[in-house]
Amino acid sequence: MKRHVIAIAAALAGLSATASFAATLGPLVTATELDAALQDGAEAPVVLDIRGDAYADGHIDGAIAAPYGLFRGPADNPGQTVPVDQLEATYEKLGLEPDDAVVIVAQGATDTEFGAAARVYWTLKSSGFTELSILNGGAQAWVNAGLPVSKEAVTPEPTELSISWDNTWTAETPEVADVIAGKRQALLLDARPEAFFEGSKAHEAAEKPGTLPGAQNYPYTRFFQSGATAIGQISDVQELKASLGVSDGEEIVSFCNTGHWAATNWFALNEIAGLGNVKLYPGSMVEYSHTDGEMANAPGLFRNLINQLKGSN
Repeated sequence: MKRHVIAIAAALAGLSATASFAATLGPLVTATELDAALQDGAEAPVVLDIRGDAYADGHIDGAIAAPYGLFRGPADNPGQTVPVDQLEATYEKLGLEPDDAVVIVAQGATDTEFGAAARVYWTLKSSGFTELSILNGGAQAWVNAGLPVSKEAVTPEPTELSISWDNTWTAETPEVADVIAGKRQALLLDARPEAFFEGSKAHEAAEKPGTLPGAQNYPYTRFFQSGATAIGQISDVQELKASLGVSDGEEIVSFCNTGHWAATNWFALNEIAGLGNVKLYPGSMVEYSHTDGEMANAPGLFRNLINQLKGSN
């Protein structure tokens, strides 16, 4: 029986109404918080394990396998958003409903893996899900906390949905081009390591190296302590805004190569810091580099060739 049906039956029976633990989960949860929420019976959250093949080696008991690739675009544009009808079919197969509390679990072996969880979070939020969390530190944090894993695969009961895409947190190439042309005001925030920003390195699917004109470099790693795979809390939002040079309500467009590292910056700024008006450019530099749009920090032909010979591209 579905969780909301059980909850309604309990209310009709005259049981006292109490807020579920799952409903109190924020954007980030620790392993111990998730463990407690999973003991909440009918109100326990759905756990989406996005690790792919690692799921079979051991996962949180009851977790549903939802490989990251289900939320990504084709090889020539990995950051491209998945068509709504395809997302809808994926959610139905995973047995999801928009009123589910969902916790997303990546591996957590490196800080870059947080971007996968953040990208899935952004995708679910943009398609109508409202109770979303990320297990900070991923499956590694769960194991490190001494919590048990299971090898029993879960086959969810399919659902029937009708979803739509909310563009509130999305910036596409035409909007980015408008910012560059001065027709739209926004801070373009490059989440990549400095070498990509400076044009000495590029993603293999990019047409050329470089960054967006007028962009500011703010590597996603700034939100992690050295060596940590769990994202840090933001203690001073005003200091963060000052470091970005933004005022209240100013639009921020987070980008990287394929909307992966940029999802970490989007999550940190929008969901943890609560700045609001933060958008993710899903296709990012791979998509933009295939347009005839102006580029900054793009090396000349000779320098680009040298970079390729060095393996920088």
